[in-house]
Order: sequence, then C-alpha cells, then structure tokens
Amino acid sequence: MNFILHDPRLHDHLSGDHLPQDHLSEDCVEQARIQAIPARIGAAARAVSRLAAERAEALDRDGGFPAEDVAHAHAAGLLTAPLPVALGGAGLGAPAMAPVLAGLLAQIGRGSLALGRLYEGHVNALALVLRYAEPAVAERLARDVRAGHLFGVWNTQPQTGGLVLENAGAPDAAEGAWTLGGVKSFASGAGSVTRPLVTARRPDGRQQMLVASLEPGTRADLSSWRAQGMRASTSGILDFSGLRVGAGDFVGGPDDYFREPHFSGGAWRFAAVQLGGIEAVFDALRDHLRESGRGGDPHQAARLGEAAIAVETARLFVDRAARLAGDPEAEPARVIAYVNLTRLAVERAGLDVLERAQRSVGLAGFLSPHPLERLARDLATYLRQPGPDRALTSAAAHVLAETCSADELWRDPPAAVRPAVPAGSSDEAP
Repeated sequence: MNFILHDPRLHDHLSGDHLPQDHLSEDCVEQARIQAIPARIGAAARAVSRLAAERAEALDRDGGFPAEDVAHAHAAGLLTAPLPVALGGAGLGAPAMAPVLAGLLAQIGRGSLALGRLYEGHVNALALVLRYAEPAVAERLARDVRAGHLFGVWNTQPQTGGLVLENAGAPDAAEGAWTLGGVKSFASGAGSVTRPLVTARRPDGRQQMLVASLEPGTRADLSSWRAQGMRASTSGILDFSGLRVGAGDFVGGPDDYFREPHFSGGAWRFAAVQLGGIEAVFDALRDHLRESGRGGDPHQAARLGEAAIAVETARLFVDRAARLAGDPEAEPARVIAYVNLTRLAVERAGLDVLERAQRSVGLAGFLSPHPLERLARDLATYLRQPGPDRALTSAAAHVLAETCSADELWRDPPAAVRPAVPAGSSDEAP
C-alpha cells in the first residue's frame, strides 16, 4: 500500500518505489514492503501531525471541525491503514501492529488532540467491524473507508431518548428493515462522521452494533458543545429518528460491543492519543524555558525533570498496554487490569505535566496566543474519561487476587509457570 502525502519530499520514500526490485524475488520485494510499513506509517503520521498542529489554533472555536486534517489523513493513507492488506489497507489493525498503532495515535495527538480523538474513533470503529462483521459487510464498509468516509464509535446516550431499533414491518427482524429512533450524545465529529458505528437497543433489550450511513452536515445538533477544550472535536447530539437500516448494516450479534477483553482492553488507544497531548504540553514547557532563558533556574529545572519523568512513565505504560492487548496469548483479565492501570497512569502523568508547565510558565501560559494556553485546555478536557474510579478499583481487585510476586504480575505467562532452570545451571554470575 502506498502512503501518498502532499509533501513531495516524502513521496518517494513512502511509495516503496526505491526498492531494488530488479535484484530481488517477488517474495523478497513483498517482504521488504511489509517491513517498511511501520516507517512509512510513521512518516505519514508526522506529516499529518505537523500540518494539524499548524491549523489547530484557527480551529479552536465552536464548530471548528478539522476537515482539512481528515482529508490530509485520507490522502496520506491513514484512514485505510487499519484495514487488512486484502481490503486495501496496511494491516495496522493486526494485533502484532499494536505498538506501531500506539506510536501513530500518539503522533497524531501531539499535533492535535481533536484530530487524535476523531482518528482514534475511526480506528476503533474499524477494529469492531473487522472483529465482528460478516465478511460481505466488512468488504462493503472497507470500500467506504477507501472512498474517504470517516468512521467513529458513538455509544453514549442520554438516560431517556437513547437509540432504539424498531422493526419496520418484516416478521423476521433479522431479514427485514428497521427504523432507528432516538439520539446519541457526545458524538465526536457529529455532522462530519459519515459512517458512525453505534449501539441501538433491540426490542429484546440487548444492544446491537450497526454502521449508519449519514450525509455530511445532517442530523447534528452542536448547540450544547460549549467546551473549555477539544472544541474542534465537535462532540454534539446526533438524532437518528426515522433513519432506515437493514440487517446488512449490522455488525456482529447482540451485545457483542461489550465483549471482553476488547471492550475494556481497547482503552489503551485513547490513552495513546492522550500521551501525544502530554508530550505537546511538555514540549511547550521546554520551549518556553529555552526561549526565556530560565532553564538554568534550579526550581525550573526540577519541574522540567519531574515532567520528563511523567511523560516517560505514560509512554512506557502505553507501550506495554498496547503490546499486552495485542498478544493473543495474554490472559484477558490481566489485559483489562493493566489497561485500566494505564488509563490512570496516563491521566496522572497528564495532570502532573500540566501542573508543572503552568507553574513554570506562569500567567503567560493562561493567555492566548501562548501555545500552552490551548494545549492545556485541550489536554485537561480530554483527560476526563468515563469511570476512572471503577477502572482503578477493578485493576486493584485483580492485583489483590493474584498470588504471584510483584515482578510477575504482568508477565504472560507468569514466571511461576515457566520451565524451571535445568539442574546444574545457575543464573548467578561466575
């Protein structure tokens, strides 16, 4: 797959045309292309992130959706990247590619947390489609991805008036048409996401995933989105009332959306985007100290050092969570517990970096157009994810129930079940 960028300096590197194909077998050429995919994805992500960062200030307003950034991501091959190669993608959604995906999400978040939130929703939707949808449905939706449609996952809804499925007249709902009724709330990209994956309540009370086909600019109400930060994510209300859908729009079976460990274990992806936002705040702090000449002050240096520790802590947690979640042999309960800890570790790191950056920069960091002002608002808003206390206590319950020592908690398989050291050998240095 080629990643085509607007930056001509990167085109040759990303296209793979520089490989010495005349001197290699077809298998070797294909293997070389596969091995080059992470580097090509990284280069594409950096280009998209750089331009998104340049546009972010102008989009920091009500209704300021990053349409150009999404179009650039599509042109760079990032919208299709999560798809398997057979469906026109780069295979980024494969479990073994989880560390590469983590780096990509962090890179996009570093340039724009709003774009990162939207892209993470797109990636999440495609992961659900590829995991649960019938092959024919997945192939049809892959064509939509290749055509440039932005996907998202909208599960949140008000306590009353949430999304429901109503049979439109066929005796067997699975074979007939349905009509949707109700709304989704806090729908990121409302009015711009044209292929949202949503959950709707069936007549039997269970939840059904489906992908709705929407026209841009329709059914969205952004009047309640008056946020402190993340304004360009345009997270509003989307009214689906009267929209017709069929069984061919369904993804998986009833309540598949909530299957573990993927439901809880996939949270590492938004933590990766948050990591990018934390890194952007850290860079703004470091740039300020350099430009102001205050980096030599011992108090400033101490705060910068503490912020560096927090950033690296978040990065290590995200990387480990991605690898663990991508390991098909990992114990599901261990994956969920570690990802829950990652959520809280990244949140804590973000709050620590924000505090030190704002204390070091001072009042100037709260005034526009200082770079820290918007970055801090976006990060503080995006760090507010649902159920943090439940995530922490759930992880703690797992840790409490484990009988292995602390150094073995997150090993898979645990050291206790690994083969014993053969008699006559020693781990000690001679």
